[in-house]
Amino acid sequence: VSCDRHGCALDRGSPWLSRMIDVRTHSASIRVPMAIEIERKFRVSSETWRSCVTRTRQIRQAYLTKNGRVSIRVRINDNETATLTIKAARSGFERHEYEYPIPLTDAEELMLQREDSIVSKTRHIVPFDGLTWEIDVFDGDNAGLIIAEVELDRADRTFERPDWLGD
Repeated sequence: VSCDRHGCALDRGSPWLSRMIDVRTHSASIRVPMAIEIERKFRVSSETWRSCVTRTRQIRQAYLTKNGRVSIRVRINDNETATLTIKAARSGFERHEYEYPIPLTDAEELMLQREDSIVSKTRHIVPFDGLTWEIDVFDGDNAGLIIAEVELDRADRTFERPDWLGD
């Protein structure tokens, strides 16, 4: 959901939008889905995924707060676009997730307010068995770390594990 002074727009294509909540804007009431993220993360055990990459982008991100219950993250993608993301804990692999585009200059200023280091990584998109895997290759303080993550449409969804996936 994105909102400005003219109203709200709903991205119905987001796979993790599954629950509904009531939102009141001015005098009208509309129903919009509540953002639920179901994500699994794994270490990567080999380099064989590299031949399957369909897209790559550079990411810089920093956490404004991260306390185990809620995290607020600012992210810059390819030095062109930026987002502010709020994630709140739920049970199991599910989390509430709200992501909003913000001006690049605002993101740069927010990075200065971060709790810890700026995280720098290259994200590679790898399709496998009908799912889209995101492989993050970290730089800087986290150099050498490679994490694969996949977003699922439901928490009990089973999926084929690629051979390059570790624990």
